[in-house]
Amino acid sequence: LDLSNCSLHSVPPGLAEATAAIVLDLTENPLTALPSGSFLGFIHLQRLAVPLALECPGGSDAWQNVTEDRSSRLCQGQRNPCNSSQELAWPCPENSVCAPDGPGLTQCLCDTPFH
Repeated sequence: LDLSNCSLHSVPPGLAEATAAIVLDLTENPLTALPSGSFLGFIHLQRLAVPLALECPGGSDAWQNVTEDRSSRLCQGQRNPCNSSQELAWPCPENSVCAPDGPGLTQCLCDTPFH
């Protein structure tokens, strides 16, 4: 999904419908922030390019590789926060299991046969 150089000052509301995106380019936009829920549900996102002034959503720990050039930051290889070795696994209630829900985001899903 190429949204580069679209004069975006904020994340467009319709972006929430693009959760199947694997590659997303937001470079060359005057974005000043990425609200924390901007990438909720983007579990397939593997390459995200943002303006250099912005951090990768979820922080650098949410990605396998973060690189910079003169004008952009490339976030590659979204990590699963549920099986991170850097912190304790995300605590979910009994009879549920942790599942990724976007860069640095988790959700607790009911274990079978619970609902």
